[in-house]
Order: sequence, then C-alpha cells, then structure tokens
Amino acid sequence: MLETWVVMPTRLPLVLRRCHGCAAEHLRANGKFRVNANHKLIDAWLLALCTACGQTARLTVLERANVRSIRPELLDRLHANDLGLAAELLQDPLVRRRNRIALDWTDAWRLDTGGTPRPDREVIEVAVRFAARIPVRPVRLIAEGRGLPRAEVERLIADGKVVSAVRLTGRLSADFTFMLKP
Repeated sequence: MLETWVVMPTRLPLVLRRCHGCAAEHLRANGKFRVNANHKLIDAWLLALCTACGQTARLTVLERANVRSIRPELLDRLHANDLGLAAELLQDPLVRRRNRIALDWTDAWRLDTGGTPRPDREVIEVAVRFAARIPVRPVRLIAEGRGLPRAEVERLIADGKVVSAVRLTGRLSADFTFMLKP
C-alpha cells in the first residue's frame, strides 16, 4: 500500500539574524518589499520586522542592478509585495548567504497525511514530499504521521521495522520514501 504525505508551510519562517536596535535574535518577514531606482540602477529589499521591538531590517534582494537586466515579471511582483516571492527569496541560498541569515521553521509547517491512518497489519510504503525546503527530522514526521511517540519510532527504526534508502536521523528537506513493516 502506498501513501503520500506532504510537508506544507503554514506561514513564512522566522529569520534568524540579530536586530540592530534591541539585539533580539528573530525577525519576521511580512512579504513587503522596498524598491529604489536611481536612473538605470535599481535596489530591492525584503523588509523584516524585529519580533521584540518592531524595528525594520532590510534583506538585500537586488543591489545596484541594471533595470534592463531585471525580468519585468520580477519587478511587477516586487512592486505588488508578492508573498509568494518573499517565500521564494527566503529559501534562495544566494539571498540567505548575501544577508547572512538562517531560517527558523518552528511552528511554520504542517504534515498533510491525506486522511485516515491505515491498519498496522500490512506493509505501508510512504512517499514524503516537501512543498518547500523545510528542514525536518524524519523521525518527527513519522511519529506525527502515524500518531506515535518519537521514542517508539526510533525503536522501530532500530528493530528494522522502518526502512528507508535515506538516513532517517538528522534533518531532511528533500523528498524521500520509507517503508513501515508490521
């Protein structure tokens, strides 16, 4: 029997970067952009607010780029404060490296198992798909999806009743499959 589980984001993740005003560790991106053009050059920033004091921080998206080199669709999305674009840019490794940020996905995702749990007496193959690059421990996903404690899932892995081609310890953000044996 084959099941498909999907890890879906529920909101934008928190940005891990120190606030310049109060030294808090988290910023919240709300999907707003600031675009500034100077003749033929353009700058664009994703705005993020400190979770403690509310001070605005700017995350660089474009810096001194020639206006003609930017796709018109991208400019339209920047001007429209597209929330989907904000989510894409936060997950872009180049943007994260340029701004020296990391993402905190705590309470920003949910697992959609597609319905009722299957009987425990048959072999079940589960394909886990990620709608976004959300780093999650597979043990946690299996525990949440099957309604088991994490310690029980770790015992099942040690006993060989949960098998996968990928390592189930650590964090994953790419699609994987596993098999649950009775």
